[in-house]
Amino acid sequence: MKFKKILLASHATPGGRAAEDAAFALCAETGAALYHLLVVPDFWKGMMGDDWLNNAVTQIRFGNYLENQIVQEVAAEIERLSNRAKDDGISYRDDVKVGKPTQCLMELCESGDFDLCVMGAPRPKGAEGYRSRMDLKPLTKSLPVPLFIIPHPDR
Repeated sequence: MKFKKILLASHATPGGRAAEDAAFALCAETGAALYHLLVVPDFWKGMMGDDWLNNAVTQIRFGNYLENQIVQEVAAEIERLSNRAKDDGISYRDDVKVGKPTQCLMELCESGDFDLCVMGAPRPKGAEGYRSRMDLKPLTKSLPVPLFIIPHPDR
């Protein structure tokens, strides 16, 4: 198959990194450009710590701190993948969205001209870390782009 533009949905989890490796290999093999989607789940937007912080100033400071941490982590991921693409001679673009991961991915696939979407499989039960809540059922039923789900490395 000949791909021109591959969409990678990744946020640096072990499954996401397995998807990254597969997407980079496909790009190197086919000469495709890589478009990286990183979704910050929207539940972070309202996290102010008000259940344990007892005044508005402290809540605002905590909210600002949390937002800054997320921005730094996202920037580090974008830089990591951008550098990897540059080193491999692969055209790279990124898109960071705040929202529901499944919805963001579906909207981007509907509006873009992607030949393939690559993502990692959900974490196995018992694996540490936050589950992003990517709902595979609507993706496998109605995603307008072929979906390549890479097995989790711990399986």
